Amino acid sequence: MTENHNSHHSPYYYAYLNLKSNGLAMFGVVIIIVAVLITVLGYLIIPDNTPQTNQGSPQIKKQLPFFTVDILHIHKNHKVDEAGFLEALYQGQESEYRIVPLQDYRIEGDEIVVTPYGDSMQESRFSLVNVIAPVFVGDSDKLPGESNVDYSTNPITYVNINNEIKTISRSELISTIEDELIESRTYWLGTDSSGRDMLSRLLYGTRISLGIGFLAVLISLTLGVFLGAIAGYFGGKIDSFIVWMFSVIWSIPGIMLVIAISMGLQNKGVMVAFLAVGLTMWVEVARVVRGQFKVLKEKQFVEAAQAFGYKNRRIIFKHILPNLVGSLVVLATSNFAAAIILEAGLSFLGLSVQPPTPSWGIMISEGFDSIGTPNSWHLIVLPGIAISLLVLAFNLLGNGLRDALDPKSLLK
Repeated sequence: MTENHNSHHSPYYYAYLNLKSNGLAMFGVVIIIVAVLITVLGYLIIPDNTPQTNQGSPQIKKQLPFFTVDILHIHKNHKVDEAGFLEALYQGQESEYRIVPLQDYRIEGDEIVVTPYGDSMQESRFSLVNVIAPVFVGDSDKLPGESNVDYSTNPITYVNINNEIKTISRSELISTIEDELIESRTYWLGTDSSGRDMLSRLLYGTRISLGIGFLAVLISLTLGVFLGAIAGYFGGKIDSFIVWMFSVIWSIPGIMLVIAISMGLQNKGVMVAFLAVGLTMWVEVARVVRGQFKVLKEKQFVEAAQAFGYKNRRIIFKHILPNLVGSLVVLATSNFAAAIILEAGLSFLGLSVQPPTPSWGIMISEGFDSIGTPNSWHLIVLPGIAISLLVLAFNLLGNGLRDALDPKSLLK
């Protein structure tokens, strides 16, 4: 009874079982799922949740992994608008504070005296009130004298950014600074050449690579399937013209074609990268679709559909195209991997995503500029590992899908 029931499963069910039993392919699936979660959750899981993970300090540039330092948070002297949930999730939240890495500090009177990290010969002084809150700038009639902070009163009185009188005791002021605004921070993957968190920038780079890969594959599949289907089904002069287009585009190196598209659009950035990468990858899809259509249109089920008087559009999209799903899925995974590499190469050359957006290619480019300087190996190695791991994951999944969808394996 069970055997009879199982015999009604579709071929895709057995393809799923074959894929599930492929350890390497499932390893690739796990890596891709993790990358997708990082992309979707975004700033919720990124340590530096400022826009484009751009918070840093030159004093701690090019620090190696597991670097730990004390950080003083100094309130910016302007109001920072709070982002909504979705805006904070996908665009980040501007920090209310700027950071100062500390080597040592002490409280002297109305000021905190800071010895910056890596510079024991220089000290910086900050007003205690200015550390914890933005103070009104300009003339105000709220307090006597010219200053908008009065340390002579008990509690201390100051005029905030909204020109309102506020008070705070000295003990509360000092405890707020020491307990809340000075923290010990560990940079698990070190810092880059601008003192920014490498872990945060690598995680954000996952979103860039997956986003460009997804849209590039979507563009290439849309163009490739459409043109390949038309060429393979109708043949004749239409086929000859589209094949001529294949030949022309294929004769141009992909990187040169992307450069030409970028120059033609007179722009650089994420959207240009989407278009440029997608428009260079459709040829392979169209070639495969054209070949499959030429074979399948001679089959009896197509002749039967034509005999029933079905329109060409229905025959193409409802009778022939569904038979290509397996091949297109395999091709999409390989194109995804190629798109990630191509985007990284473009970013390295400065033709795609622009700084300070942390694309993996940009990170490698910044690391390349630091070759030969101390503590710089991780600037190239870490984004290189990230690119390799994600490309490997898609290649392993593609190989697994190819084997799982192989008709010979489905007959076993």
